[in-house]
Amino acid sequence: VQLQASGGGLVQAGESLRLSCVVSGRTVNSYITAWFRQAPGKEREFVAGIVRTGVRKYYADSVQGRFTISRVNTENTVYLQMNSLKPEDTAVYYCASTIRPYGQIPTSSSTYNYWGQGTLVTVSS
Repeated sequence: VQLQASGGGLVQAGESLRLSCVVSGRTVNSYITAWFRQAPGKEREFVAGIVRTGVRKYYADSVQGRFTISRVNTENTVYLQMNSLKPEDTAVYYCASTIRPYGQIPTSSSTYNYWGQGTLVTVSS
């Protein structure tokens, strides 16, 4: 499984961005896809996750109500719509997927087997 993240950029506080993660290869092995982010000097943190069918989603408290994760399986793409961006959202954003169908969407980065290369989001104040 390979993941390719894109869509990052420089925006002002309050604006929006949409990130894309294209999943290729043996996509049948990708049960859950999630977005993580890592700000300079900080640990990588969970942002949002979605199961392969799209019926279950989970968000970090810090982005609940502002970010929306979705997927279009016919395009093998997972999206992260980010609205009302804040300077503290500045980070490199990564998409990742698991090969196991966990009952709950895991938030630990060590759970995920495949990772994309990351896309930088910078929010200016």
